[in-house]
Amino acid sequence: MNADGGNPPVLEIKHGAVAYDRPVLRDVNLTVRSGEVVAVLGANGSGKSTMIRAGLGLVPLAEGQVELFGVPLPRFRQWKRIGYVPQRLGAGGGVPATVGEVVSSGRLARRGFPGLLRGDDRQAVARALAAVDLTDRAGDPVASLSGGQQQRTLIARALAGEPDLLVLDEPTAGVDAKSQEAFAQALRDFVRHGGTVLLVAHELGPLQPVITRAVVVHDGVIAHDGAVPHPAGHHAEPGHDHVHPHAPQDPPSIWGRE
Repeated sequence: MNADGGNPPVLEIKHGAVAYDRPVLRDVNLTVRSGEVVAVLGANGSGKSTMIRAGLGLVPLAEGQVELFGVPLPRFRQWKRIGYVPQRLGAGGGVPATVGEVVSSGRLARRGFPGLLRGDDRQAVARALAAVDLTDRAGDPVASLSGGQQQRTLIARALAGEPDLLVLDEPTAGVDAKSQEAFAQALRDFVRHGGTVLLVAHELGPLQPVITRAVVVHDGVIAHDGAVPHPAGHHAEPGHDHVHPHAPQDPPSIWGRE
């Protein structure tokens, strides 16, 4: 426990700003605490993916600072504590690897060297495959899987490293319903065993019951930080589960300050 009585911070962005040819993020403040499942929501181009990438040092800050597990980013070295699944990269990458081989590669961050898997490595890989419901596909080429199954393979690779923080960039974009349900259950299990999750999403679908807190990014600033906003207007129609602001005509009151 920290001084304010909450769980300790896992990731903190303080007054963060990112700019390329124009400002992308402006004065962003975000704290993710141990045990939380935080969803970062927002329209395309809002800056939500840039924010989490900046939090991992993958995008440089023009202003502000980041701390991971209480350590300033420039001095942080315990990368085995973080599992990162980037946005919709093919799990196979053109290499004729099996599902089991891709997931096993997730152990490298913890072991620090290649080689034969030890007993604890094999157990971690088996647990990760079971978590995303791909145990029966372990020997299959990744290229033979559907897009949703390939995404689950990447999530299992991150889980195999037994991280404390799991960061995922739009993990369910274009993923079938069965894969989304399997992913939601994997998150529940991960958090139940002490993990923390930060994910970027365009819409939540089956993940919504798992989310403990939502951060809405709009035009480079945090417009809402709290409970998952309720859809309004056309967002509330059957079959439409967007929970982010698309345009100025959306009621601003449900998004906090805009």
